[in-house]
Amino acid sequence: MSDRPLSLLKLCVAIALGVWLGFIAIALTTWLASRYLFPQSLAPVAQAVQQLGKPAPAAPEPPNRMFEQYQDNLRKQEQQQTLDQARNNARNLSNPKCQFWLQQDQNSPNEKSKANVLQFCE
Repeated sequence: MSDRPLSLLKLCVAIALGVWLGFIAIALTTWLASRYLFPQSLAPVAQAVQQLGKPAPAAPEPPNRMFEQYQDNLRKQEQQQTLDQARNNARNLSNPKCQFWLQQDQNSPNEKSKANVLQFCE
């Protein structure tokens, strides 16, 4: 009778091992069959798995157009304030070059007239 529990244990281990090996055999057979019968259907999966290991390339940040526009607006406002101060400054009334460029800037404002107002007026 002492043989019986030991043989029962051996039987359980043998069944468990058989089930496990059967599962592995079925899995390998399915994997090999799918790989050789349908290679093109697994190509995207293989590429995705390969890309998981690679770090994503860093994309350059696009310029922030709103911030650039904000800075341009600030520069224009600062320039406009300087031009207004030059127009309202009493010292510039006696400066003929300043008066000429102020008049030019008032009639036909452009970059040259603004630069000359800033150069010749205080």
